[in-house]
Amino acid sequence: MNPTAPFVQPANTRALLRRWWQGLPRILVYALLTLVAVVSLFPMYWMFNTALTPATSTVKLPPDLIPANATLGNFVDVMRITGQGKVYLPGTEEFISMSRLVLWFINTAFIALLSTAVHVVFDSMAGYAFAKRKFPGSRILFWMILAALMIPGQVTLVPLYVMITKMGLVNTYAGVILPGLADVIGIFLLKQFIQTLPSELEEAARMDGASEWAIYTRVILPLSTPALAVTAIFAFQRYWNAFLWPLIVLQSPDLFTLQVGLTFVHTSEFGTNYGLLMAGAALAAIPMILFFFAFQKYFMQGLRIGAVKG
Repeated sequence: MNPTAPFVQPANTRALLRRWWQGLPRILVYALLTLVAVVSLFPMYWMFNTALTPATSTVKLPPDLIPANATLGNFVDVMRITGQGKVYLPGTEEFISMSRLVLWFINTAFIALLSTAVHVVFDSMAGYAFAKRKFPGSRILFWMILAALMIPGQVTLVPLYVMITKMGLVNTYAGVILPGLADVIGIFLLKQFIQTLPSELEEAARMDGASEWAIYTRVILPLSTPALAVTAIFAFQRYWNAFLWPLIVLQSPDLFTLQVGLTFVHTSEFGTNYGLLMAGAALAAIPMILFFFAFQKYFMQGLRIGAVKG
């Protein structure tokens, strides 16, 4: 072999290096996404970690990344501290006594589910009207509805509370639900989705003698199932986690939602019990975590529905 001859890299080695170099951007993207996921999920991990840590060890330094003596004592204490609540049977003077924490779960689920159902109905009606029914001023009215997004929710708290007070709905479920019968985001998402549906389907239904209500219920709604699911998910998530408005309207502990009720069980004149605080937060988060994994694909669709050009 001539020692002065130039070194020639084997073909298979060059191909391996080329393949590795081409895959490097994907590796970097995955590494970055993994890092972001770890940083994003760490607060949730720390919440459950603290909830499972004995109360005497929640503020120790340095903290334990893995609880040495994991216990469910904080969850038991939350159940005990909340006490007993009363549910009155409709039309009678009798009542059922149950844990107030369970009662808060029921209150929150009732408000969230009913509000979600109302949202889906009203938002889909408005979305269908703006997408398919052209009437004078429809475009201006739609932009006025979108302009409501620029108004902070805090600005409307006082007028809404005055209206609810005059209607005698303070400390009632109706007072919590009525101010949010329709939502701008839901109307926008459904309008953007429904306008992509072929108009020929409506025309064929009209030729068969279908009324507007029949077209809406038998043609539009079945085809809009993905958008309806996204709207329902976003509405349920918002109402399950609602805090400020229920805190203002509700006064009786037996009517509290979960988010409102848990704020009164972890503080005392001697300080904050972080174990109880995180246990309550974990109990409130578990339903939404399960809800997210059950309907994850619809969450992803929600990121694309609003991208359709209007």
